[in-house]
Amino acid sequence: MDPELKKYMTAQEKKLIAGFFAMWLGCFGVHKFYLGYKTEGWIILLISVLSCFILSGVMAIIGIIEGIIYLCKDTDEFGKLYVENKRGWF
Repeated sequence: MDPELKKYMTAQEKKLIAGFFAMWLGCFGVHKFYLGYKTEGWIILLISVLSCFILSGVMAIIGIIEGIIYLCKDTDEFGKLYVENKRGWF
């Protein structure tokens, strides 16, 4: 398989899975852990848990926004920003 095609397919898969994780499990930071952003994932998870889930609604809204951003990005742009350059937030 062509390396460019494989790279594109990997970015496409990550984009879709991370987008859906962000929209459905964003208050727990699952999308951040999936993309390899452990620090950001722990921040989201700890904010939700340590606030006794009072702030989990805020984290869920952030997750929904990030999920929409992920899914609306072009696959190449998503791959460059979030997979290669490891852009942690938005």
